[in-house]
Amino acid sequence: MVQEQLASRDISDARVLAAMAVVPRHRFVPEAMRAHAYSDSPLPIACDQTISQPYVVAAMTQLARVQPGSRVLEVGTGSGYQAAVLAELGAEVWSIEIHAELSAVAEEVLRDLGYGEGRVHLRVGDGWAGWPEAAPFDAIVVTAAPPFVPPALVAQLRDGGRLVIPVGVADQELRVVTRVHDGQVREESVFPVRFVPMTGGAPRR
Repeated sequence: MVQEQLASRDISDARVLAAMAVVPRHRFVPEAMRAHAYSDSPLPIACDQTISQPYVVAAMTQLARVQPGSRVLEVGTGSGYQAAVLAELGAEVWSIEIHAELSAVAEEVLRDLGYGEGRVHLRVGDGWAGWPEAAPFDAIVVTAAPPFVPPALVAQLRDGGRLVIPVGVADQELRVVTRVHDGQVREESVFPVRFVPMTGGAPRR
């Protein structure tokens, strides 16, 4: 997976490649899907959600520029795989999931693999609000697509922090939103993506 799907493309961060090689992706997919765990495609999990394809996980992680000791918010715990990759890079991760069933399963797998309390903190809740009491964050990674960038997430970035997020409804694109000095932001579009929609109580724009 690492050599053929990631290193052969544009995933060049050696630390990201090493983390993707270490985290056992098959532990985060339903048992019936484990034969396909390392394929270059997203896979279904419970609650009509998916685990993103390995390339997308690696690309979003690389774009987040996570360093050892970084404080990272993940919106959309899902299977827990992205959180494990971020933790493997040395980040302390706060991860929000709207589906209690998914959060419970992810917590069990993360704990079994040693990414428990102190490395990954889990909460069941609405990701639109972020996790304000743990802010500010060095990076925020969103694994479901809202129709627009949630203002609360931008507000929870520290200066220089990066929000990596899929945005859109019918047509989605991956964006990186960087908070610069005095709370101003810089946005860049990366590539087209297809994520499940972000649910919860979207604020008015």
